[in-house]
Order: sequence, then structure tokens, then C-alpha cells
Amino acid sequence: MNLTTTAYGTWSGGRFMHFGETLPEERFIGCISTAYEAGIRTFVTADVYGNGKADELLGEALKGVARDSYCLVGMIGHDFYAGQRQGSRGYPRFTDPELRGPADYAAYVRMATSRSLERCGTDHFDLLMLHNPDDTGFTSETVWQAMRDVKDTGLAGQLGIAPGPANGFTLDLIGCYEKFGELIDWAMLILNPLEPWPVGLTLAACAEHGVKVLTRVVDYGGVFHGDLSDGHEFKPGDHRTFRPDGWVGHALEKVERMRPIAERHGLTLLEFASIWNLSHPAVDSVVPTFMQEAGTTARPIEDKIRDFARLPDVRLSAEEVEAVRLIGDNTGCMPLKGASQRHSTSERPDEWPMRPELLDLAARHHLGDAW
Repeated sequence: MNLTTTAYGTWSGGRFMHFGETLPEERFIGCISTAYEAGIRTFVTADVYGNGKADELLGEALKGVARDSYCLVGMIGHDFYAGQRQGSRGYPRFTDPELRGPADYAAYVRMATSRSLERCGTDHFDLLMLHNPDDTGFTSETVWQAMRDVKDTGLAGQLGIAPGPANGFTLDLIGCYEKFGELIDWAMLILNPLEPWPVGLTLAACAEHGVKVLTRVVDYGGVFHGDLSDGHEFKPGDHRTFRPDGWVGHALEKVERMRPIAERHGLTLLEFASIWNLSHPAVDSVVPTFMQEAGTTARPIEDKIRDFARLPDVRLSAEEVEAVRLIGDNTGCMPLKGASQRHSTSERPDEWPMRPELLDLAARHHLGDAW
């Protein structure tokens, strides 16, 4: 089964990524069931979430549901089997040379895929994605041959790449498409009306290489769910506390300038953000983060899921897409991850030195040389 327009990710609900309240296990499972009952038919999980626990809870929620009635997307890449967690950096990628060499990549990919499938209670992923790859993951023929092998053995129907966790990797992605595009069916990328940059720079290359895009963070930290206000107090430990002071109010000011376009089409804010994403030719699916905000008056997460499941089948015009992009333009708002001229050595798994061939690629794609 191919991905549907709407998708649900197991990072929602606060158990594995700390946005809003942490749902108890029973309610977390119930939210997945709510998504299916409301009509969402694509579910996304990553083996590293809870060291496999997210897989298990997704499998529990979908137990007894006909396997051919939903699309299952799995992600592998962080080695929590042999690797040790490195604080906020998380687990090392399986390609870390301290863990293994290229000769052992294929065995790891098959093992991680098989064990994730076992936890999910099924025998295949409709799409298997390489999750948060390091430089080796973007460039290694051995890595992508290992991904091809799990597809050839029937453990995955399609293959993809999901860079992160932060934003960037623009040139790395395009370079990966040029080298392995025949193998890559999907990419999961950050895109929304308040973050058109830098992913917008890659969309033409996605279309050129036939890579379909699943967009995450479409809700922009909950702003497009419509229940945040300027001065909102987040709980200690909430991922959003790491954003700059005043970010909610600044975002809401821009949203108000976009609102007339949403109202013109009769769209809620989350529908508007999702439809804006889907109005780009390369984008075929959207997956928000659903969160239960703190407080007794907060809107129930289940209502947000049901509302999203009713996403209307409309698209914005090219002129409307561009008007929204100009309002939300965030170019240069942060240092980007991936290949960068800021680095002379690779000290983190999501940052590495720029390579000359990537600057040549940037020139060919008219992306400048300030990387």
C-alpha cells in the first residue's frame, strides 16, 4: 500500500518526543486507534523511539486490523542495540566506525528491520526509511545496497530517507538523490508555511528524481493546531522550550497575515498548513505532531486527530503558495545541519565538513556558495 495524504507518527502523544503532556500508555494506544477509525491510513514509526517501545505500542493499536488496509512506514538508523546513548546527541548511527565497518552494514540493516517488524506485529513495511543518517548514510553505496537487499527480500515495499532531527542537509539530500535516486522513493522532510526554508530548495530536485515527499512538523510546534497563544507557558522539558523567547507570538503574527487565504478556502489553520504543503508538486503526504497541551481547558488531542483526518482535497494556486512563502520566509534563521563550511572536522553525527563536489552541485542547482 502506498502512503496516503494524511499520516500519523508515533512521536505524537508525548511519550517519545516531549511535546505537551505525556499520555499514559492506554491513551497513547487509543490515539492511534482514533486515527485509524477517523480515516488516517498511514502510520509512521522509528525503532529508536523508546528503544522499540513505540513499535510495540503501534503494533498493539493495530492488532486485528487488516494489514492491507493501512500503510506502515518504518525507520531505522540509530543503533540502540550495540551503541550507548550519548546524552542529548542520542544513540550513534549504525555506520559509526566505532561500532562496525561497511562489511557489517547489511547484517545490521536486516536485523534492525526484522526486529522492528516483529515488534510492529507484521512481516513487511510498505516503506522503510533511513533515519537521521550521518555523512556515511548519505554517501555510502554499501548502505544503500543494504537497503536494497531488505527490499529485495520482501521486508520493505519502498525505500526512503528521513534526515534530521534538526533542519538542513540540503546539498546532502540532492547529492544522495543524484547518486541513489533509483532506490529512493520517498523523503520525510520538515516543511510548513512558517518554515519554507531550507527544504523548499530541495523540492525541485525531489520532483526531478521522482522522490515523493512526506512532510513533518507541518503544525510548526503546535501553532497551526490553533490552541497556542502569545506567552504560552510550556512545561519544563518540553522540546519547544529550546526555541527563542517570543517565538509563539512572532509566529502568530505571521499566521494572521496568512489567515485570509485559509478563510478563502474554508480551511482550519492545520488544514491550511497541510494544504499549502500538498500544493507543492513533490509533496504527497503530511504528518503533523499531535500533542495534548497542558491545562484542563486544552483541546483534547483526539479532537485534533479527527479534524486532521477530514483534510479536504483542495490545493492552493501557485500564486497563493508563493504569497504564503513570502510571509513565512525564514531564510537564514538558523545554522543548518549536514555538510557545512563551518566545520573542518566531523564532531557530531549530524554535522560534517563541506565537500567540493557538493559546492559544485550547489552551483549547478543555482543554490549559491554560502554553505
